Amino acid sequence: MENTTPYYVYILKCSDTTLYTGIATNLKKRIDQHNKGNGARYTSNKTPVKCIYSEKQPDRSSALKREIEIKRLTREQKLTLTTSKK
Repeated sequence: MENTTPYYVYILKCSDTTLYTGIATNLKKRIDQHNKGNGARYTSNKTPVKCIYSEKQPDRSSALKREIEIKRLTREQKLTLTTSKK
């Protein structure tokens, strides 16, 4: 059995209330990077960011597919997703 690293798909709420979706193997470290301005270019001037949703995926491929699905959602659908899994 091949050992694969689990990934997390996450949604951040930025300081300007916009939402950002991404993937990471270490969620805490990635959020820290975003908050230090070293994450995605989109979030670099929208700090602080807060993680409002995350879900674990078995591998990078699954995480990328799910990230695309989430990015295609409207803002309202994303917000519904964040409240439905709590």
